[in-house]
Amino acid sequence: MSSKNSSGGDIDPVQEEFAGHVREVGNHAIWSLSSCKPGFGVDQLRDNVTETYWQSDGQLPHLVNIQFRKKTTIRDICIYTDYKLDESYTPSRISIRAGTNFNDLQEVEVMDLNEPSGWVVIPIKDMNDRAIRTFMIQIAVISNHQNGRDTHMRQIKVHSPAQDSLSSSVPHLPGQFLTNEFQRYSTIR
Repeated sequence: MSSKNSSGGDIDPVQEEFAGHVREVGNHAIWSLSSCKPGFGVDQLRDNVTETYWQSDGQLPHLVNIQFRKKTTIRDICIYTDYKLDESYTPSRISIRAGTNFNDLQEVEVMDLNEPSGWVVIPIKDMNDRAIRTFMIQIAVISNHQNGRDTHMRQIKVHSPAQDSLSSSVPHLPGQFLTNEFQRYSTIR
């Protein structure tokens, strides 16, 4: 999958998931926000509906915290924004941080967005150009378009590679269960 530039575009993370290229692992995490207006929180950010959104309520930076129970491989973060609808509420600079908890987060990516409309895919890689393994991801909105104070994000998806990097060198055998759902039934317990 080659990501589109920061103005949004052609990538549909749902299709990437459906095709088996990535797994959405956000539902394995605990989500929290630095602030939100009532009725515009985590539930709207994760409801798979691009017409709903999270709206922050306070000073920049606005934070989305994603904490996993176990160390998780993260390939990319997909954020759905719509400048045409949200204007000054649209993020213009986003920082992605990773670590084991709030006290040791390190910035792993910064992305500038230019009037994005649609999915923005932010690859998350370590210094060796591999997907990172982490307990926590923090998405920080550093600034908004037109110097807006509060922010809107319509959806966030967190993707893991579809296969572990350890098993990717093993050739595929017919009848092999590859997706998470199928792997649950691949052995008798």
